[in-house]
Amino acid sequence: MSTEIRSLSLRVAEAKAKDVGRGICRIDPRDMEGLNVQVGDIVQIEGKRKTVAKIMPAYAEDRDKSLVQMDGLLRGNAGVSLDEKVSVRKIDFSPADKIMLRRLTVSRTTSQERDAAYIGTLLDGLALIEGDTVRANLFGTRGQDFAVVSTVPKGAVVIHPRTRIEVAQKDKAEARDSRVAYEDIGGLAKELQRVREMIELPLKYPQLFERLGIDPPKGVLLHGPPGCGKTLIARAVANETAAYFTHITGPEIMGKFYGESEGRLRAVFEEAKVRAPAILFIDEIDAIAPKREEMGGEKQVERRVVAQLLALMDGLESRGEIIVIGATNIPNSLDPALRRPGRFDREIAISIPDQRGRLEILHIHTRGMPLREDADMERLSQITHGFVGADLEALCRESAMNALRKIMPSIDFQLDEIPYETLLKLEVGMDNFMEALKEVEPSAIREVFVEIPNVRWEDVGNLAEVKQKLAEAVEWPLKYPALFQEVKLRPPKGILLSGPPGTGKTLVAKALANESEINFISVKGPELMSKYIGESERGVREVFRKAKQASPCIVFFDEFDSLVPERGLARDSQATERVISQFLTELDGLEEMRGVLVLAATNRPDLIDSAVLRQGRFDFILEFPMPDETGRLEILKVHTRGKPLTEDVSLEMLARETAGLSGAEIEAICREASLNAIRESIERDPDMGKPEISRKHFSLATDWLKKQRGK
Repeated sequence: MSTEIRSLSLRVAEAKAKDVGRGICRIDPRDMEGLNVQVGDIVQIEGKRKTVAKIMPAYAEDRDKSLVQMDGLLRGNAGVSLDEKVSVRKIDFSPADKIMLRRLTVSRTTSQERDAAYIGTLLDGLALIEGDTVRANLFGTRGQDFAVVSTVPKGAVVIHPRTRIEVAQKDKAEARDSRVAYEDIGGLAKELQRVREMIELPLKYPQLFERLGIDPPKGVLLHGPPGCGKTLIARAVANETAAYFTHITGPEIMGKFYGESEGRLRAVFEEAKVRAPAILFIDEIDAIAPKREEMGGEKQVERRVVAQLLALMDGLESRGEIIVIGATNIPNSLDPALRRPGRFDREIAISIPDQRGRLEILHIHTRGMPLREDADMERLSQITHGFVGADLEALCRESAMNALRKIMPSIDFQLDEIPYETLLKLEVGMDNFMEALKEVEPSAIREVFVEIPNVRWEDVGNLAEVKQKLAEAVEWPLKYPALFQEVKLRPPKGILLSGPPGTGKTLVAKALANESEINFISVKGPELMSKYIGESERGVREVFRKAKQASPCIVFFDEFDSLVPERGLARDSQATERVISQFLTELDGLEEMRGVLVLAATNRPDLIDSAVLRQGRFDFILEFPMPDETGRLEILKVHTRGKPLTEDVSLEMLARETAGLSGAEIEAICREASLNAIRESIERDPDMGKPEISRKHFSLATDWLKKQRGK
């Protein structure tokens, strides 16, 4: 009985990161009904060529759009780009008896037969036809590509456990790197969309611009912190568009002979013009096009190169169908003539990813990783504030190395190859990621990174009101941003911790850094001061620049009165006034400071310049009082936690006896009492067992402190 073969014409959309390499396409459930297919059926996708895939329903947010979501491999197999139309229909398939594959990427493994067996397990259930490209993630690598040379039987087949797989090694000279698709870029959906509309539209549909009577865009400048994905975007665009792509880095243009540098630059543009439509990507463009007015007389070569680049990008001759992409992490050092429309028509800032972006990036870099069930990517994405894509890649790599270190003792290094059974034991868990977090810090604040102290709120006795205020100022805006948005309330910019020495100001800052799980930059006031004019201000500027890059971030200034004393009172008043002016500008200037909280500690608030402490700059001044009896009891409980106290020690009585003492002095008493107990134990007999801290030891410690204070 023959049934009518139904087909649908659907628009191609990119797949979600978690679907990459699985050989599936997703469509609307209503379209599945129209095609008369069930979940897991095999469909034929026809673009410029035919390929096959398993059908799955689209996610809820992607329905009612007549889309078919396909990853970069499937799009390549069908010969289509994003937003093009393909024909989708159900087809019959056979189980594969034999598959012949050819490597397209260089393999680091040596055993062909062993690889073939393992590749079979990785590709189990995959639908394919002759001529397709498939990808296998071999032990956590970024993936190795294989071309399907032949299948037995012919036509659409599905790999199953009994399929015989043969792998032919491609010659290393011809082997290529794994292609970068749009799905390999996480957290940059908006930026990627803007790059695509600037680059793909003019190359694909130039008639649109002719109809509008405008010239298509000629150049895009990508700028952002190092490691955020500028070069990766260019590589993905090159792979996803059919245009000729050429890539140069700024320094390789420079030559030692007169006119050589300009000649190289002209040759690159000439080749692109011959092969138009073309994309020309200049990485580290700041190396060949710095500001000419800042060049000395000895830099004639650099001046000529800048002039040549300007002429090529917007000279008397038309550039033709050539789009130039420039990438730099210091856009302000570029020659201003290069940044005008007609040369670089659009500047796209590639920002540090937010929490959702970080989650996408983590999914991409753990795609081929054997993860244990406890590996919680959602949690990791919440505690990696300020991490760029390269940092997250390093984090995943370091966590995998951690897992490897744990099985190293069980590896027999006399064997030529590690058995697959050993490799299959390799699994990466949450403990490996947390261990890796100690090694990898955000690259944006690497120079000023401080080790987050292991101090928690329960280690801070007393100060309940201060803790509450700080939780509201720091943790609430992060946890409940929608509520702040609803009442149009911005989080505070600055909080001053003020109080006598030893009342716990720095301790609270340490606990806040740990508990809030956001980036923390600690600055000692005096270390920013320099004898050279302009250096101190530059130090302040750099601290705030790094904090903005790594936001959300806390900047903690200890001994704040030494950095911003009352103007006119300091001996070196000019230098101090410049630092204060710079600090005020950063804190409350024209540029809004988002996601940065300034925390400052001082025991002399009367010495601080009054302009710094006004509302809108420091919104709260939290007074740290000397602890009362209840507070002293709490502090004693914190500092005697886990200590071997005898029954005659009454913390309540100690709290009454330590009236007028600060938290630091109470800690000193507990420390001295412990030393007294150790001293007595050693004098008696060091082998007698554990020392015990008695009432007598605390009395001696209290007397010792009174003598110290008397001095």
